[in-house]
Amino acid sequence: MNPVTARNYINGEWRNATDVFESVNPANRNEIIGTAPNSTAQDVDDAVAAAEHAFKTWRELSWVKRAEIIDNFAQLIKRDVEEIAVLVTRECGKPINEGRADAVEALHMAQYIAGLGRLPHGYAVSSEISAKDAYILRKPKGVVACITPWNFPSAIPLWLVLPAVLAGNTVVFKPAEQTPICGHKLMELFHEAGFPAGVINLVHGFGEPVGDPLVKHKAVDAVLFTGSRAVGKYIQQVAANDLFKFAATEMGGKNATIVLEDADLELAINACVLGAFKTSGQRCVSTSRIIIDKKIEAEFTARYVEKVKRIRVGDGLNPDVFMGPLIEAGAIDKWQHHNAKAKEEGAQVLVDGQVLTEGEHANGNFVSPFVYRFDGYKKNTFCLREEAFSPHVGIIPIDGLEEAVEVYNDTDYGLAMAVITEDYRKWRYVRDHADYGLGYVNLPSIGAEVHLPFGGVKASGNGHPGAEGILESVTHRVAFTVNHAREIVMAQGLTTNI
Repeated sequence: MNPVTARNYINGEWRNATDVFESVNPANRNEIIGTAPNSTAQDVDDAVAAAEHAFKTWRELSWVKRAEIIDNFAQLIKRDVEEIAVLVTRECGKPINEGRADAVEALHMAQYIAGLGRLPHGYAVSSEISAKDAYILRKPKGVVACITPWNFPSAIPLWLVLPAVLAGNTVVFKPAEQTPICGHKLMELFHEAGFPAGVINLVHGFGEPVGDPLVKHKAVDAVLFTGSRAVGKYIQQVAANDLFKFAATEMGGKNATIVLEDADLELAINACVLGAFKTSGQRCVSTSRIIIDKKIEAEFTARYVEKVKRIRVGDGLNPDVFMGPLIEAGAIDKWQHHNAKAKEEGAQVLVDGQVLTEGEHANGNFVSPFVYRFDGYKKNTFCLREEAFSPHVGIIPIDGLEEAVEVYNDTDYGLAMAVITEDYRKWRYVRDHADYGLGYVNLPSIGAEVHLPFGGVKASGNGHPGAEGILESVTHRVAFTVNHAREIVMAQGLTTNI
């Protein structure tokens, strides 16, 4: 395929750039997927100004009319699902079945948000005074910055952009610099769907020259961010300096699958393979800890290791590949650092992952899985507490249900958790005592659905989840009370008597 020339899209117009950067295939660094603009603060200013201007008229449309344009967009995603799937695989490296799943999830989000346009988004409530009617309404916040990650380059942008515009906001969208061509493709479909000029604007580029002026811009009313803990924390701090500005940040995780004594072992093994190694462990919800009862750990570990060693690593366009490359060279360095720390901290290495450089792996960012274990839980270790974001997983034997939850909670993060058990009392205990935003029973720690909130607690998020939950972040809930009487009567007994 010929490289794509991605452009910024501001106020309904495509803008060419003189300074560009390349996007390459992480499975084959010799393949250039395309080029994208090295944007500047001036591009951000122009995009925000366009969004400000468009907000005045976009907010006047009904939710239904806005949803109809989103439905147009959904039809285009449906038409181009396979094209998007291949592009996702080529640009971010995940296997084609995962690329297709990303595109289908994007479609599901568009369909879901279009459907929300005809549901109630406000309601009447009783006033204490019978002659008054009281209402609670949702009003759009204004200009929303949407900053999205590379690992779900078609789905996650729609978790943020579509709820924002449905509610009457306008958007400046900055996709990850690793996957600009996927962002460009979405913008082409937004344009084709008929969004008015300025409603959705696209600015490519890197964090310091583009992301920083975007989140600091005084005309940006809300920032929706999915990405790393460090950047999310920074965005929260920036937003706190502007009293009006709101930030919803979904960040990383040190997620775990808890395998209890009564678990179905075959199901547990499959759940832990999927949770740890899909997208090469590069999901904020990936399982990087397997917390397992000592009574079954030996059998589980032997069978799990045997299955992990059979994982096929390669170019995601090969349908036989289970695990693709890491996104970039820096990700390999981070993976190696986490592996080295596990060894330094006394772990028993069960599968010693390697950087793959021969044959079909010669030009890509390929590594094989790294699996280790401790004899019991070892507190205050780097490897068991910090997010690796790679195919790196530790097995931790524990003694019973309560210790399992204690070990699970012993990290700064609280994003995703799975528990494998046949006992409903046990999974109910885990449900109520573990710190998480996404919980699963007899499933992997991955598997988001668009009509459910997606976010975490503690260092994984600030309580404002994406997907279904994002409407709370892009609207103000306001009270509106109407008096139908000829006199003023106050609920607290105040009168107009002087």
